[in-house]
Amino acid sequence: MTPAELSRELARDAAGIAQHLLPNGKRDGQEWRVGSTSGEAGKSLGVRIKGERAGIWQDFATGEGGDLIDLWSAVRGCDLPTAIREAKAHIGIREDEKPRFSGYEKPRYKAPRKPKCTAPKSEVLEYLTKVRCLEPRTIEAFKIAESGHHMIFPYIRDGEARMIKQDSVRRDANGKRTEPPKPTSGEQEPCLFGWQAIPDNARHVVICEGEIDACSWWQAGQPALSVPFGGGKGAKQQWIDNEFDNLERFDEIILAMDNDDTGKAAVAEIIDRLGSHRCRVVEGLLTKDANEALQMGVFTPEAAAVLVKEARAYDPQELRSAADYADDVVELFHPKGEEPGFLAPWEKTTHKFRFRDAELSIINGVNGHGKSQIVGHLCLGAMEQTRRICIASMELPPKRLLGRLTRQACAVNTGIPAEDYIRAAVEWYRDKLWIFDLTGTAKTDRLLEVFLYARRRYGIDLFVVDSLMKCGIAEDDYSGQKLFIEKLCDFKNKHGVHVFLVTHSRKGESEMKPTGKMDVKGTGAVTDLADNVFTIWRNKPKERELEKLEQGVADVEDVDAAYEAINQKPDAVFECCKQRNGEWEGGVGLWFCPKTTQYLEGLTARPHRYVHYSSEMRGVA
Repeated sequence: MTPAELSRELARDAAGIAQHLLPNGKRDGQEWRVGSTSGEAGKSLGVRIKGERAGIWQDFATGEGGDLIDLWSAVRGCDLPTAIREAKAHIGIREDEKPRFSGYEKPRYKAPRKPKCTAPKSEVLEYLTKVRCLEPRTIEAFKIAESGHHMIFPYIRDGEARMIKQDSVRRDANGKRTEPPKPTSGEQEPCLFGWQAIPDNARHVVICEGEIDACSWWQAGQPALSVPFGGGKGAKQQWIDNEFDNLERFDEIILAMDNDDTGKAAVAEIIDRLGSHRCRVVEGLLTKDANEALQMGVFTPEAAAVLVKEARAYDPQELRSAADYADDVVELFHPKGEEPGFLAPWEKTTHKFRFRDAELSIINGVNGHGKSQIVGHLCLGAMEQTRRICIASMELPPKRLLGRLTRQACAVNTGIPAEDYIRAAVEWYRDKLWIFDLTGTAKTDRLLEVFLYARRRYGIDLFVVDSLMKCGIAEDDYSGQKLFIEKLCDFKNKHGVHVFLVTHSRKGESEMKPTGKMDVKGTGAVTDLADNVFTIWRNKPKERELEKLEQGVADVEDVDAAYEAINQKPDAVFECCKQRNGEWEGGVGLWFCPKTTQYLEGLTARPHRYVHYSSEMRGVA
C-alpha cells in the first residue's frame, strides 16, 4: 500500500481520524476545526471531513496543509514512515506478511572505514562550487567531505554510514578524470546516496545516476537519491535488494538516469523491480544529466519541477509499430555478443540449446527417472553463471531439497561432505538461491504472488515449479491447467525471466522406451504454450543388462568385455523435444554419478565441483 492509497483509506473515516488526532476540536459544517496541530481549541486549522475533498486539511495561520498522513505526522511530530505505520495500525490494516524464503539471510555487510577527511576546502571546494556549481548548503546537506584532492561521498541511512565512495577532482582540459576513483570495498552495503538530505515528509523522490547529480536535483528543490554503481542492469542495481523496503514510503519514484544505453537498461531493471505503478521517467532533460544542465544555468527549480511533473508514466505498450522492432530484428540475424540466458552444465549441449530469458521450459519424465535431480543440476549450472534462482518444490521439504543440491554442489568422492564444507556450500547459496517454503499443495495465485515479490525484491532470474501436480489443480481440470500455464507465460514474458515447470508422463506400457512431448500428463496446452520441452529418461534396459551380469544369468562369454560394452551406453537421455527459439531438437546421453548425483557428459567425465572449499579455508568461506 502506497502512502496515497493509505491516505484514501483514512479519508473514508476523515471525521473519526480528525477527532482521534485533535480531540479538542469541534465540528463546523463539513470541517473539523481546531487551533493548530498542537491541538488547542480554535478555528485556524480545518480538516475537511465530508465530500470529495475529505481528508484534506489546512492551517490558515501557518500555511501548512496536506492529507491525513501529513496531519498525522504534524500532530504526532514524527516522520512520514512512522506516521504511515501508526496510521495503519490504528485502522487495523495488517500488512501482508512478507514471504519467507527458507535459509535466506540478508548478506552481512561491514561498516565502511571512515577516511581522514575534513569539510571541503581549497581544491575540492573550488571544483564543487566553481566547476560543478553546487552551493555550500548543498555540500553541507549531503555531508560531502574531502581527503587531499579526493571528494568523499558518504552513503548514510538511518544515521549510519553504509558505504563511502571517493573520487578525485583532478580533470583534464576536456573534464575527464586524470585518475580513476578509489575502489569501493565489496564488503560495504550497496545502497542509495542521499538519504541524509531527504525531507521527512517527502512523498516522491528522484533517483538519478551520480552523487553530484543527486545534489543538483536537491539544489533545484527536488528530493533525490543516486544509484551507487551507475547504469546497466543485474549486479549494477544490487542496491534494490537493500533499499526495497525503504522506498515503500514514496508514492512516486521519478527515474532520471543518463540518456544512454546503460541508463535505459537501468530504468528497465528498476521499474521491473519496484513496479511500474509508481515509477515515472524523466524525458525532457536535453543535456546528459542534471548537473550538466546546472552548469549551463538552465537547471532552475522551475525547470526541475516541470521535468518531474511531465515525467512519463511507464505504462505497458501493447500495440506498437513493427518499425519499432528494427533493432531487435537486426540483432536476431547479427547478434552482438552472447544471447541472453544461461547454458546447461554440459559442453556437448553448448551449441544445441540454451535457456533464454522470457521462456518457459517443461522438464518431463516418468516417476523415478530423475526429473527433480536433473533440475537441481541445471540450477547449479545457472547459479555458476550468476543467475539468481527461486525453487518451489512442493514435494520435498527445504532440508531434503538443499541436502540433495549440496551433494551435487560439493561433488566429494564419498558423497557426504564434511560439516564445514556443507556450511560453505550454504553460504555460497546466500545471494543465489531462495526457497519457496511450502511442502504440499500450493495455490497457483499465491505461488505467482510470491514469485512476483521475489522477482522485484531479489531480482530472481530463474523460477522452478516442482511440480505441476502439486499446484492444487486436479488432474482432469484441463481448463485450470491451461490458465496456470498462461499465467506462467505472462509472468516470464513481462519480467524477462526463465521458468522451469516439472511435469509427469502419462502411464505407458513400460519404462523401457523414452517418452516424448506427446506423453506429458494433462492438457495439451502445457506443451503448446511452453517455449521448450525436455524429457529425462533413465536407461532401464541398461540397468536390466547390468543386473543380469551381476546375477550371473547373462548369456555372455567374456563378462568384463560385456560390462565395458554396456557401460558405453548412457545412464540417461536428456532430450529436447521442442525449442521454439532454436533449431536443434534431439537427445544427449548422460552418465549418472551416484556419489554426487550429477549427470556427466561422458563415461570418463569427472563431476564438476561448484563450491570449492578446503580445511585451510575454514572460517573464511
